[in-house]
Amino acid sequence: MKALFIKELSVFLNTRIGYLIIMMFLLINGLVLWSDISVFNIINYGYANMDMFFMISPLLFILFVPAISMKSFSEEYTIGTIEILVTKPISRLQITIVKFLSIFTVILFSILPTIIYVMSIYYLGETKGNLDLASIIGSYFGLILLSTIFISISIYSSAISSNQMFAFVISIIICLLFYYGFDLICNVYPFNKYDFIIERFGTSYYYEDMSKGLLRFSDVIYFLSINLLFLKLTEMYLRFKKTK
Repeated sequence: MKALFIKELSVFLNTRIGYLIIMMFLLINGLVLWSDISVFNIINYGYANMDMFFMISPLLFILFVPAISMKSFSEEYTIGTIEILVTKPISRLQITIVKFLSIFTVILFSILPTIIYVMSIYYLGETKGNLDLASIIGSYFGLILLSTIFISISIYSSAISSNQMFAFVISIIICLLFYYGFDLICNVYPFNKYDFIIERFGTSYYYEDMSKGLLRFSDVIYFLSINLLFLKLTEMYLRFKKTK
């Protein structure tokens, strides 16, 4: 698994696409949070916090994570290396996990530089160090967990199609469904006493709780469960495809 992980990671780091996507993520965040061209910029917001960053980042990840992940299996189908890959002494689940971890590493590389934003606000605030660090740490943890769900969804979408653009579109649709879909159902078709159950299927419910600095065991279990669901679906599809 280690050799495959290094190989998968090098695919992103030895090509321009990985760096380009990371730079685009940081550039858009930088323009939105620190430029006068944005109505969401922190300087005019009046409060020394990272709320705007954690509000915008999930929307960007819904686009950027599928863009990074769409070639994970689709390209293997196109160039014909999937047959070689599945014949190696490694299970299909391990192959899926390795691809997941390689993309997750790239996402971590894109999140890590944003710590500069925290340091900047820490020193630029009217009162130095007047930050809700518990909320910021919880939000970062929530953002990382949220990205894992988008990764597992995108890998599954890539596994079911040899067309990268189709995989890209399908993964965006599923990510939007999990992030906004259940809240939309509650708003458009209110079920009154069942709303609190339906909204708990959506990732935004748990992400917003973590953004307030609340970290519960049930939140972590939710994110792990969705990840395991899509990783297992990917493995099952690879097994079905090989059998077929």
